Amino acid sequence: MITEQPTFKALADPTRREILRQLADSDMTIAQVSNNFDMTRAAVKKHLTVLSDGGLITVRTRGRERVNALNPEGFAPVRDWLVFFEQFWDDRLTDLKSAIEKNQPND
Repeated sequence: MITEQPTFKALADPTRREILRQLADSDMTIAQVSNNFDMTRAAVKKHLTVLSDGGLITVRTRGRERVNALNPEGFAPVRDWLVFFEQFWDDRLTDLKSAIEKNQPND
């Protein structure tokens, strides 16, 4: 489960989550992402690096530019984690329903 930590670290910051929302619409250069935020280009680049390290975006070179794109496969650790807890709660609620039905008086 150690491999999941960079992904969750990347998602922990609201600015990075907003960057991901924007990249879901279209691939963007660092300059394009920077235009959407009130921070330096260097700060945006740091956020993009964390997202890349977390596997949530890919970066490709186009001439002198670096183009950032959403990496849907990078969300697999998050999906797997959520599925685990969804199943956990489904099982618990099923057990609770069974216990309640078992203790209901017969009509």
